[in-house]
Amino acid sequence: MIRFAFVVICLCGSAWAEPSLKANGALRWEVDAPWFGGWSGIEITASGTKMTALSDRGQLVQATLTRDQGRLSSVTIDHSVRISDAKGGPLKKLAVDSEGLAIHDTGRVHVSFEHRHRIMDTDPETGRTSGLIKLPFRKTMNNNGGLEALAISADGTLFTLPETAPPDGAPFPLYAYKDGHWHVSAHIPQRGPFLPVGADFDSNGRLWLLERTVTPLGFRSRVRLFVFDGDASREYTLLNTIPARFDNLEGISAWDDPKGQMHITMISDDNFLPIQSTQIVDYLVLE
Repeated sequence: MIRFAFVVICLCGSAWAEPSLKANGALRWEVDAPWFGGWSGIEITASGTKMTALSDRGQLVQATLTRDQGRLSSVTIDHSVRISDAKGGPLKKLAVDSEGLAIHDTGRVHVSFEHRHRIMDTDPETGRTSGLIKLPFRKTMNNNGGLEALAISADGTLFTLPETAPPDGAPFPLYAYKDGHWHVSAHIPQRGPFLPVGADFDSNGRLWLLERTVTPLGFRSRVRLFVFDGDASREYTLLNTIPARFDNLEGISAWDDPKGQMHITMISDDNFLPIQSTQIVDYLVLE
């Protein structure tokens, strides 16, 4: 069942100071393994020392992050597993395109898939999937334009929006799922050619949205921040890169370090092509 509650982002005057982003380094991550690459989801936990990363070929990795004077210096993989069906069997080709990653504070892991559009609970140790969440709006999405952006709020509500752009410049619906029901919690304005590929909530309950577009000169990335507060809802564009500034950034995570400094960390999908690379890009949020 799907229920609709229409809220439009309002850009009204506000006494709140607009945050900004400050670059805090970028690391090229390389591992000599046939499954390495295609990273489309990232979650940073434990005050910036642990990372979970998801590839679009069904690989889920847990890793330890090392920093030098606050900047990421190395990644050590602790555990890597192939996502499987409930019995541990391999997923079929069209069912394995895992794109979105959201981890609740309880450790519960949710993964969204394209082509065969769905959301599944995923055991990070065994890779087994369960708890299918059906998508009543799946027919509105292209095969390769599904739910790449997936986020979870503090109360366990899942939020997602399709990569497929609505026609005629209409806003993207922000879907919310809780207690077995879907509803449209807000509408995200389309602004230019960018499409949503990653999302996360920060410790203040704000939604960070990573968007991407492709140009003849390379990928461009944009980060928008949304504050949902009824008639006082706000939208901020905090990053809008030139072509080829970074590779194909697809995953985003908002987290706080031990000093309370908020970070935004993103990861790129190299499409398993030697001309591309896996980058982990970090920004400080200044407020």
